[in-house]
Amino acid sequence: MKNCKKFEKQLTAYLNGELSESAFQTLEKHLNSCISCREELELQRSTLHLLGATLEAAPAPEELTAWRKSRVRKPVHKSTLADFWYSPQTRAALITAAACSLFVVLSLSFVMVTVVKKEDVRFEPKEVAEHNIAFEAKSVPVLRQTAAAMRPKEDFYGFVAPKPAPAGKAYASKSSGSMLPNKRVFDAEQYDMIVENVFKTALENPLSTFSIDVDRAAYANVRRFLTQDQLPPMDAVRIEEMVNYFDYDYPQPAGEDPFVVSMEVADCPWNPGNQLALIGLQGLEIETEDLPPNNLVFLLDVSGSMNDSDKLPLLQSAMKLLVNQLRPEDRVSIVVYAGAAGLVLEPTADKGRILDAVKRLNAGGSTAGGAGIELAYKIAKQEFIPDGNNRVILATDGDFNVGASSDGDLVRLIEEKRDSGIYLTVLGFGTGNYKDSKMEKLADSGYGNYAYIDDILEAKKVLVKEMGGTLVTIAKDVKVQVEFNPSRVKGYRLIGYENRMLAAADFNDDLKDAGELGAGHTVTALYELIPAGSEMDIPMAGELKYQATRVLESDELMTVKLRYKKPDENESKLITRAVAVNEIQSLESGGNIGFASAVAEFGMLLRGSEFKGNSSYDDILRRAKAAKGSDDEGYRAEFIRLVEKAQLLDQ
Repeated sequence: MKNCKKFEKQLTAYLNGELSESAFQTLEKHLNSCISCREELELQRSTLHLLGATLEAAPAPEELTAWRKSRVRKPVHKSTLADFWYSPQTRAALITAAACSLFVVLSLSFVMVTVVKKEDVRFEPKEVAEHNIAFEAKSVPVLRQTAAAMRPKEDFYGFVAPKPAPAGKAYASKSSGSMLPNKRVFDAEQYDMIVENVFKTALENPLSTFSIDVDRAAYANVRRFLTQDQLPPMDAVRIEEMVNYFDYDYPQPAGEDPFVVSMEVADCPWNPGNQLALIGLQGLEIETEDLPPNNLVFLLDVSGSMNDSDKLPLLQSAMKLLVNQLRPEDRVSIVVYAGAAGLVLEPTADKGRILDAVKRLNAGGSTAGGAGIELAYKIAKQEFIPDGNNRVILATDGDFNVGASSDGDLVRLIEEKRDSGIYLTVLGFGTGNYKDSKMEKLADSGYGNYAYIDDILEAKKVLVKEMGGTLVTIAKDVKVQVEFNPSRVKGYRLIGYENRMLAAADFNDDLKDAGELGAGHTVTALYELIPAGSEMDIPMAGELKYQATRVLESDELMTVKLRYKKPDENESKLITRAVAVNEIQSLESGGNIGFASAVAEFGMLLRGSEFKGNSSYDDILRRAKAAKGSDDEGYRAEFIRLVEKAQLLDQ
């Protein structure tokens, strides 16, 4: 590449951890897209490793030790031969010379070097009217076998970056304070900071309003960390997405509304004396053969950052699963983007052509995400199916670095496209440089949903088992507003949904966007309630001079209101449901609230929440096992295993 010489000069400093933060990040981005520099770094790293194993550190000479201990300050110091010999510059030069000599000897010993060549595959994208973008996807050359053989399997680019973990990114054992084993470099991953919801008084703040969230990405991402023997960073733990990962035993809607509302109230397991209230939504399930025709435009990231086994190869396997579920009336297009964006598969229902195009994908280059989004929506609009499911499916690690790449630019771009009746699904892949914060914003802004694919089983869950919910929207702009009765509830706290909170006035404003509900999807929200008469303190603003609040007596605990719009309408419909005080049940009696509360409590422990109260892994396991149910797919059993692993890691 053009700037390789500049970066090659920084490789030694990079391995020694001597680069500044900005220089480190710039070099990492370059290494992400330049295989020659990665190869050179591999060789330098291997050389230093062999040199370190060969040369033993010599103890400091007595003269030098005595000189360092004396710390005698003299007006004038005359240079001696010992000063020259023990100077850092001289020792560095000698070590470098020794390294070069050793490298020459090793190079001569590796005479037989097998070079694996791969045939370049080129895509000839079809030109699209008014979009003059040329695209060519090339295969990435394979590294020399000698370098690959010396690469530790757990390294990310073939090396372990020496960069110290920034604040909030070190995943340490609580008992020892030592770092847990880092099998990959996670410092480049990005998560938005979560500020937990606090307790509010029902007297001063009787209304709680939020948008629903059907995303499940956080749970799969947390599972990825725990599977790799890591406790996740706290901002990767979005509790509502962990709770919503699981199906619950809610009834199917029987009326004209596309979903039904369920309510459960029980005692709070981690704060004795408090209560938990569950609000559950169950979307109408639609059989695959009854789904509307699909106009799907796959927008696939084939940049250099996707050149890992858990990225592009996993994406290709996931796409094969989805393609095999498509029907003759469904059409698929494929847009790819790296340094530029291009159409590599025009709209077709031919599964053979689709699978062949998927098979020929290769990763390489920078990431022009903005241009890819523009082109994908253009194709989706050209192929628009009235009364059909028109959707762009973006698959990426979120590492956009060319064109519109900032969160703000990309969100504005998506917001411009969403009113065209084209929805967005975001599928996240990979580790190390994963940009969770960016992808969540895109999905939220594009009338869509967001899932993280950490393995082929998760791909099957998202794209096969939950295909209807992933691809078909049955209700949009779904908002929830709860009014608490101050005579029965002293205070309340919504668990999770921090980035989905709305102002009270937004509930009745049909111009205010909210979340979408897919076919068959469930949404679960939990409130922790402080009963009236409790001695627990909640900060209050105090008495008002010009207003007086009068509380009406009622046996109702709270009233739940929902608003939603049908996918092709712009006027919302209201649903109201009151909850009586006598509806409180015991956690031991089973029900959905038993398992949902276990997942929420697990999330609070992983986050180190200040509201976790008496939470413990043992209580979570006991309650989760009791509420496991039939668990035909094994998701709840897997949750129990993850809790057991987290308990071992969090010592």
